Amino acid sequence: MAALTIGAKAPEFDLKTLDGKRFSLSDELAHRPVVLVFFKVSCPTCQYALPLFERLHQAYEGQGVTLVGISQNDAKETAAFNKEFGISFPVLLDDTRSYPASNAYGLTNVPTIFWVAQDGEIEVSSVGWLKADFEEINRRMATAGEIAPAVMFKPGEDVRDFRAG
Repeated sequence: MAALTIGAKAPEFDLKTLDGKRFSLSDELAHRPVVLVFFKVSCPTCQYALPLFERLHQAYEGQGVTLVGISQNDAKETAAFNKEFGISFPVLLDDTRSYPASNAYGLTNVPTIFWVAQDGEIEVSSVGWLKADFEEINRRMATAGEIAPAVMFKPGEDVRDFRAG
């Protein structure tokens, strides 16, 4: 389980995007809530879950919430993963020498997802793939954008309720 749970204060971090831009959690929270999706490219559950988070990004981009991935891999491996799995949302690089963000959030498994409210409080903390937590994030993103929740799963699509990280 993630060491940081609901109600904890989200640690500040400052990381670079794949294209070298700076991303500060506190700067982003000044404008909107943030969904953090920590992952590793070799993780089968991450390979399963991140394309589903891409659906959230596509549905709600510019709608009052920022969704970012945080890769535990280097830029080359992360770029290849993004291309293979169709990831277009911003992805940050957690320094692979010391993993400052992953360690600050107490990660023991990936994927680990956090919904961080504008006041910096963690309101969703999810380890592995939990369909119920994904659906909760979908509802929250819709509320933040003041729109109806998007349909995330295709009719007849087999989406597991749980996959361990």
